[in-house]
Amino acid sequence: MAQRRSLAVPYGAPVLAVSFLACVATALELSVNNHAADFTLSTGLSPAISLSCLVHNSSQAEELLWYRGDGQVDLKDGNKVNISNICISPVNESDNGVTFTCRLARDKSVQVSVILDVQFPPQLSGEETLHVEEEKDVTLTCNSKSNPQAQSTWLKDNQSLTLQQSHHEVYQTSEVCQLSIRKVQKSDNGTYTCMVESRLGNGTRDFHLIVEDKKPVFPKEAVIAAVVVVTITVLFGIVARKDKFFKVW
Repeated sequence: MAQRRSLAVPYGAPVLAVSFLACVATALELSVNNHAADFTLSTGLSPAISLSCLVHNSSQAEELLWYRGDGQVDLKDGNKVNISNICISPVNESDNGVTFTCRLARDKSVQVSVILDVQFPPQLSGEETLHVEEEKDVTLTCNSKSNPQAQSTWLKDNQSLTLQQSHHEVYQTSEVCQLSIRKVQKSDNGTYTCMVESRLGNGTRDFHLIVEDKKPVFPKEAVIAAVVVVTITVLFGIVARKDKFFKVW
């Protein structure tokens, strides 16, 4: 009569399998402001915002590190273990786009990063008065910082500026708006206004362009040539009449 055979299973195998599954299920991880993965935090200009980093599934005390970009943030001793908080105060334009990262000290691959998206209305600056000689080129530079990026237009004497091909050129980026005028004429004299508009607000900046008379070109080369000719002529005259000079002396 055939006998049944059963597959022998090592006694410790089920225990090891269960332990492995438990380890996977309770893997150590971090969260910042309840986000377990990298994220972007949108905010406006404010007195302060807080970032809180928390260790999950930890069976021991874990030290945390904070970084602003590539630089490490100094933390007090009571603000490093299992939970750590940092405060950004005040929040300003320079914080826009900056990355803050919380890392596990003993394993820096365990980390969560947050990128600050600081939104603010247009802020304008630039040289207000420019003097330029007639028929020279000039560029009016309106420094325009804003987030989100604003739309810019130019006015002349409070009227919409009609751009003339080969005479005007407008260049704009997220931080600057430039108006270039080639071979300025007296008719270009006036007040130019850089007007910037965004959903968070508007801004204007005036630039006073003063076109001065064209200065006469000094014939430097001709003068130098004349001086050389005169000098050589005098020297030759002296050499030719040296005998008379010697008799006098």
